[in-house]
Amino acid sequence: MLNDWLELDGARERLQQWSDKAGLDLIRLGTDADAEEIRDTAITQPLTVATSLLAAEYLPEQPAGAPVAGHSVGELAAAAIAGVFPAEDAVALAAARGAAMAKACALEPTSMAAIMLGDPEEVVAWLAERGLEAANRNGAGQIVASGSAEAIEAIVSEPMAGTKVRPLPVAGAFHTRYMAPAEETLREHIAGISPADPVRPLLSNADGAVVSDGAEYLDRLIAQVTKPVRWDLTMQGLVGLGATTTVELPPAGTLSGLVRRELKGTVTSTVALKKPADLDDVDPSA
Repeated sequence: MLNDWLELDGARERLQQWSDKAGLDLIRLGTDADAEEIRDTAITQPLTVATSLLAAEYLPEQPAGAPVAGHSVGELAAAAIAGVFPAEDAVALAAARGAAMAKACALEPTSMAAIMLGDPEEVVAWLAERGLEAANRNGAGQIVASGSAEAIEAIVSEPMAGTKVRPLPVAGAFHTRYMAPAEETLREHIAGISPADPVRPLLSNADGAVVSDGAEYLDRLIAQVTKPVRWDLTMQGLVGLGATTTVELPPAGTLSGLVRRELKGTVTSTVALKKPADLDDVDPSA
């Protein structure tokens, strides 16, 4: 996922700086590591944030006041882009977050599954009856269930009428009470971070609201580990700010698809940056 980006001037040096801060060899992980290694959430999270932030450095200058948002761990990259803390702190925090969540996942068997179609409120109620939580409410007819591995297996075997359920290859039940030990660990980790207020509109996954206070956003980042990701509300927040164009940082594609389906007719252009050549598709005036 980093091969093409490392060919850009200064990219390798930047990745090395972030690797030193995070205590991981991000260059090796993003070029030579196999799929099994990078599926480990302790690796996936910092590698994802680093890749996003690396690409962001090569974006054309954006219009003043252009909003920024991230999905789940992507909120760390969004916060750095908005100036809440430096990029190296975002990557290091992602590494700490991934490691803490991996440890929490190992405490008991948990999992997640994607549910397509169905009325969102009915799906959420159906999950609650089965002891599961709607960890991600992604809009565009997609909700991700999270909870015990046994309960996830049950809804995969017997989906709610009118829905499709697909198990996800994840380490555990993210964005639920099962991640409470990780939240506690991260609150200790952020003691050394002095957040600044965002320099552009920065949306929160908690409720899709714009957060103008850096300390509040950092607190929301940590609390979000055990709370649902409301990407549906985040997309509506972008609409409220008048967004008609989106640029998705790598690894890209999933969020652009959600935006196109949920905000059809409102957002008229989506760019998914999968490789450096895609930078040419970004309109700096949009």
